[in-house]
Amino acid sequence: MNSQTLSVAGNHGTKIVYDVHRPDSGPVGVVVVAHGLGEHAGRYGHVARTLTDLGYLVVAPDHAGHGRSGGKRLGVRDFNDFTDDLHAVIGQIDAVDGPTFLLGHSMGGAIALKYALDHPTALDGLVLSGPALVPGDDLPPILVKLAPLLGRLAPWLPSTALPASALSRDPKVVAAYQSDPLVWQGKIPAGLGGALIATMATFPDRLPTLTMPVLALHGGEDRLANPEGTRMVGRLAGGDDVTTKIYDGLYHEILNEPEQDVVLRDITEWLEAHRTA
Repeated sequence: MNSQTLSVAGNHGTKIVYDVHRPDSGPVGVVVVAHGLGEHAGRYGHVARTLTDLGYLVVAPDHAGHGRSGGKRLGVRDFNDFTDDLHAVIGQIDAVDGPTFLLGHSMGGAIALKYALDHPTALDGLVLSGPALVPGDDLPPILVKLAPLLGRLAPWLPSTALPASALSRDPKVVAAYQSDPLVWQGKIPAGLGGALIATMATFPDRLPTLTMPVLALHGGEDRLANPEGTRMVGRLAGGDDVTTKIYDGLYHEILNEPEQDVVLRDITEWLEAHRTA
């Protein structure tokens, strides 16, 4: 795997840093990775190695306000900023004689789904890992209703922090996350939380227009992103090629669980089947 770090001007001129991981021979396709809330693309190095070994060109940006990219930390208040930035990165990818897939995890799953709905001809398939597509069952309905308004009125008001212990059952993963200087360890600003919930609210009406192939995967014991979001994709997506799977006992970061090899195998088998379809 040959890797390089590049950047592009995103929405509002924000510098978006992204990694390009190239296979040893000519790429058979492209996989773009959209990471989750508070983290960064560097946490997906093992995913990139698996995919480049199969011949895929892997492109992984840090979202605005995350990791190495510019912008106030977690300062995005409109999900169009995320999807516009992603579109700018995808526009920088050299032409490849093969399909383009988008893989989104957690909040990156919401970004990826919105991007697929906004740009249906830009992708050949969508992969979602523990996507944050519906509010958690523990959120009171009144809070879900008011969150977008609160996010606009008091965007820097701190809400909740992500408990690292809910990410993975592997203590090494949790420890690495907690000691990573590029990971946001604080509370989520209301502006970003409200923007995420506002975007979630659009998915039930928009999903029937999603006709590209979709693979949606979720941990059955995910306490950070409601597994009902993956089930919703299975129920409402408009295409006839939609696969969903819930892994019993797995936590939020299914790509960082002890069973990650099983999850990666499911993803790569799906990619290969759709690359040659």
